[in-house]
Amino acid sequence: MPESAVAISAQTPLFWFSGSQPLKQTQQAIVLLEQAGLQGLNPADYPIESLKQSLAQANNGQLSTEQVAQLNHRISQVMRMYVKDLKNGRIDPDTVKQKFNRTPITDAQADVFLQNALQQEDLASLPQTLTSPIPMYNSLLKVLAHYKTLLDSPAWQTPLPALKGGSLKPGQPYAGLAGVQARLEALGDLAPGTAVPAVYDARLVQGVKNFQERHGLEPDGVLGKGTLAQLSVTPAERVRQIEISLERLRWTPLTTHPRMIVVNVPEFILRGYTVNNGQVNPEIEMKVIVGKAFNTSTPLFDGEMKHIEFSPYWNIPYSIARSETIPRLRRDPGYLSRQGMEFVVGNSVSTAVTEANMNAVLAGQARIRQRPGPQNALGDIKFIFPNNMSIFLHHTPSVGLFDRTRRDFSHGCIRVEEPVELAQFVLVNQPEWTAKRIKSAMESRKSNTMTLSEPIPVVLAYSTVVVKNNKTYFFPDIYGQDKLLNQALLRHAQQRASRPLFASNP
Repeated sequence: MPESAVAISAQTPLFWFSGSQPLKQTQQAIVLLEQAGLQGLNPADYPIESLKQSLAQANNGQLSTEQVAQLNHRISQVMRMYVKDLKNGRIDPDTVKQKFNRTPITDAQADVFLQNALQQEDLASLPQTLTSPIPMYNSLLKVLAHYKTLLDSPAWQTPLPALKGGSLKPGQPYAGLAGVQARLEALGDLAPGTAVPAVYDARLVQGVKNFQERHGLEPDGVLGKGTLAQLSVTPAERVRQIEISLERLRWTPLTTHPRMIVVNVPEFILRGYTVNNGQVNPEIEMKVIVGKAFNTSTPLFDGEMKHIEFSPYWNIPYSIARSETIPRLRRDPGYLSRQGMEFVVGNSVSTAVTEANMNAVLAGQARIRQRPGPQNALGDIKFIFPNNMSIFLHHTPSVGLFDRTRRDFSHGCIRVEEPVELAQFVLVNQPEWTAKRIKSAMESRKSNTMTLSEPIPVVLAYSTVVVKNNKTYFFPDIYGQDKLLNQALLRHAQQRASRPLFASNP
C-alpha cells in the first residue's frame, strides 16, 4: 500500500493502562524505545528513563487517577513520535537538498498504527509493520546489527601503516599485512584460519579484490591509497553510514506507484521495477553516468517521465555554451560543423561562426543546438520527465565511460547504458513499440517526440549503502550528502535534548 494511502479510522484515545495498572503492551512500548537503536534511531531522543520511573510509581500504586491519565497521554505522545520517526524519518528532505513529493503520515495516522498494534496485542511487530514497505530496509537492519558486533573488534585497534611507494602489489612485503588480513576476515572478504603470509600473496590479493568490489573501487587487487582509506574506515563509522542510509530510505518515495524508475546516484546504477502488494520486483538494471561531483552534481528529486524523444536535438544550455562551446568556437570555428551544431536565432538557423551569432548566444538572444546524429551528446534517445532543472535521462556516444568504476562525468543529466532496454520497460504498456521500432526511431536522425500512455515516476535517489545478492556495498559520498544528513541528525538530537517532550514526572 502506498505510504500516502494509510487508512484513517475514527480516532479514539490510546489506552496504556487498565485502571491504574500498566498493560503488558505498555512495557513492550518501553522496550521498543530502548531498542530504537536497532532501527537506526537514537534512543536518547525519547524520555525513556522518565517514563520508566513514572511506570514504576504506577505499578506501586503511587499515582492518582489524574496522574495516571497524564502519564497515559505522555506515553501516547512519545510513541506517536516514535512511529512518525520510523515512518516519516526525523529530517525533512528539503532541508538537506532533496526535493521529493511525499505525504508524511499525520498524528492521526500514527495513532491508527498504534491502535491496531494495541488491539492485536502485538506492539513488538510495530517496527516491521511500519517499515516493511520500504525496499532494502530489513536488509540494512541486518547489516547494521552485524557491524555493531564489530565495534570492539581488535582488527581496527592498530592503525594500518603507510604504504611505501604509495601502493602494494603481489609479492611485496608490508608491515600491515596482519591488520589487512584481520579486517578482511572480519568483513567476510577473506575466509579465516590461514597464517599471515610474509608477502602480499594471491590469497590476500583475492580478499582485497572482494573488498574493492564492495566499496566502489577498481577491483585490481592493488592495495593503494583509496583501498587503504576504505580499509581504515572503522565499524563505528560504517554503523553511522548505515543509520544515515536508513534515515534517507524512510522518506525517499520508492514504492508510490506500480512501476518505478530509480537512479541511485553514488552507486551509478538505474533500476526499473514493479511494485505489487508492497513487493518490489526488479525488471531492469543498468549503469549510468551522473553529474560531476561538486560543480555539476545531479540534483536529487522525483518527477514523472511523460515523453521520449527519438533522435533528439541537443539544445546546449546557456551555461555550457558560455563556458565551453563559445570559447571552443573562437579557437576552432570548424568545431561547429564537425559536431553537427548550428545557431538558432529566432525562427532561423545558421551555421556561420560569426561574432554576431556568438554574441547573440552570450546575450541570450540565440542558442546553439546539435542536430540528431552519431555525434549528438544526447545519443539517439532522450527520456523526459519535466522539471525546472532541465534534468533528463539520455544515451551518449561516449559509451566507453560506462567501463569506469566511478562514473560522475556529466553536466547533471543522467546517461544510460542500455537505452533500448529502458525504452522497452517504459513502453511496456504500448506494445506497438517493439525493440525493432525503438531502434529504428533512434537511428532515423529525424527528431520525433512521443507521449507515454501512462507517466512513470522517476526518482533520483542517494544511498551510499546497498545490499544486493546478500552482499553489502559501500559507495563514496561523492556529493557530501551523507555528511550533510549526519549534521542535520546531530542538530535534531540536540534540539530534542534541549526541548524535552515533558519536563517532569507526574
